[in-house]
Amino acid sequence: MDDQGIAADTPLSDVRPIGGGTQNVMIRFRRGPEEFVFRRGPEHVRATTNDALLREMRILRGLSHTSVPHPRLLAASSDPGVLGDSVFYLMAPVDGFNAVNELPTSHRESATVRREMGLRQVDALRTLHEVVPEDIGLGDLGRPYGFHERQVPRWMRELESYNALPGYEGHAIPGLDEVARWLSDRLPRSWRPGLMHGDFHLSNVMFEPAGPEVAAIVDWEMCTVGDPLLDLGWMLSLWADPGARSDLLGSELAKAGDLATPDDLIQHYAAAGSRSLDHIDWYRVLACFKLGIVLEGTYARSRAGKAAQELGAWMHERTTLLFERAHTLIAASDL
Repeated sequence: MDDQGIAADTPLSDVRPIGGGTQNVMIRFRRGPEEFVFRRGPEHVRATTNDALLREMRILRGLSHTSVPHPRLLAASSDPGVLGDSVFYLMAPVDGFNAVNELPTSHRESATVRREMGLRQVDALRTLHEVVPEDIGLGDLGRPYGFHERQVPRWMRELESYNALPGYEGHAIPGLDEVARWLSDRLPRSWRPGLMHGDFHLSNVMFEPAGPEVAAIVDWEMCTVGDPLLDLGWMLSLWADPGARSDLLGSELAKAGDLATPDDLIQHYAAAGSRSLDHIDWYRVLACFKLGIVLEGTYARSRAGKAAQELGAWMHERTTLLFERAHTLIAASDL
């Protein structure tokens, strides 16, 4: 920070961790009158950690030229040798809250605000999806062509790879093969590539303290150029069912109730968006399939002693619920 003239020659104070679970380490601190957030890889750095963080740094630089709400990148180090194992970066703190973990009184007491929060989350997503990747130097971020065809084989291989972890006895995912076949038989044929977040759900969104607007979308390391409608499916895969006071994240927002329904969110996206939602059921099922397999990976690592047992069990339960939701969507779909 001294080298780059960021609050130089002042001591650090009020140092505290934020976030948790299996995510990257984030630490908020004060230097002089200013606050900052430091982000690095997790305690147990994986083979892909540094590449993912370098990707995130590049994306945040690109997003600075857009109206997409995101954390402001201040400085970055691409040398893992500085910390011994992980690259890292510094960003400005976001003035907002995460509705999975907390809900201010003003939001808890207003059903209108809570309903609007879902709609504003869709607005932020739609803003991202209208960005032209080439315009912000991210045109080469992914491999959009063949995107749909790759999904099922890619994630079936990922699931198979967990069998190499000691202590993991193989999956017991209900109806895995049936969901995989349904997806493979109904690939979207007409679509437009674009920038997608890659892990878009309530945990990765921060809201304004005074209203329903989105303050920032966070955790950009999975961002790529692909089919942006998978982001919408991803959000819906974890969203509360109509009238329910719970979602698959156990969020405080869902516990308060009166959320926009999945149909409300789909219609809101369609109302001002430029993408056809004729295949939205496919994206919702794919999100359940893919996310379920991702979460099963944490369970497999927990069985091998590489993640907390309690967290692994929670993730495994979510995998089962996601595949149950996939089957419900398939049964009701006209595709």
